Amino acid sequence: MLSVRHLLGIKYLQKEDIELILHTADNFLDVINRPIKKVPSLRDITIVNLFFENSTRTRLSFELAEKRLSADVINFSASSSSVSKGETLIDTVNNILAMKVDMVVMRHPKAGAAHFLSKHVNAKIINAGDGAHEHPTQALLDAFSIRRKLGGIEGKKVAIIGDILHSRVALSNIFCLQKMGAEVVVCGPPTLIPRDIQSLGVRVESDLKKTLEWCDVANMLRIQLERQDIQYFPSLREYAMLYGLNKELLDNLNKEIVIMHPGPINRGVEITSDVADSSHSIILQQVENGVAVRMAALYLLANRNE
Repeated sequence: MLSVRHLLGIKYLQKEDIELILHTADNFLDVINRPIKKVPSLRDITIVNLFFENSTRTRLSFELAEKRLSADVINFSASSSSVSKGETLIDTVNNILAMKVDMVVMRHPKAGAAHFLSKHVNAKIINAGDGAHEHPTQALLDAFSIRRKLGGIEGKKVAIIGDILHSRVALSNIFCLQKMGAEVVVCGPPTLIPRDIQSLGVRVESDLKKTLEWCDVANMLRIQLERQDIQYFPSLREYAMLYGLNKELLDNLNKEIVIMHPGPINRGVEITSDVADSSHSIILQQVENGVAVRMAALYLLANRNE
């Protein structure tokens, strides 16, 4: 059984929780590859997907996971709701809970929104990304993907490359990989590396080639222009020249490494098409694994006794 009532961030999980979710996801991966992909595990459970920020993969992945588990699903988009009329987060959720909802999956532009919600409502909360803070299910599916590809996580060398400063994926991945015994290096322009990130026990590197020669797995992050209030680097072209991963760089390494990306990809910026679509890349497997991991998280939380 999970030690937590909500999935708010990897920070709050024990190593045993992560292992339980990954082990359960193994079983669900078999389920979603069967001819009949549906199981009745969450029948009569009502889940609302509360998205205050745009999303494609995460939203579809959660919705598919919920439907595969036979839950009743309500989708909520802030842009077409009373939020645009000035309704507060608490009022929005209380109105939805008055309709007797059991779980809330929420993405919000403000860090800590899911945590705040968990203190004020009775339903179980899954954080689908809060600002530049955490994105726990992405880190879990990344860990699951590494484990499936390389046979384990402990002792593996993982580089997280790109816009670390604005990335919730980076923070959740650092917490998750470290708890599972991996070594983590972050690499990117100095302006996009948070000032005190070494205090999390990661090493900072500014040379992409050196980082690629060191790592077993390179997780390439998107430049989050929508979160950048000032210019952190001269141009996308210059960023791509210094920190973009291309086939030439990959071919010059004296070993094979695994390439990951949380999506959406800016092709030609952080990663070129020939790398994203190469045999090194497990980007589409990450998407498939995401459904199994989210099924596992939903199932374990829903079945946790209060």
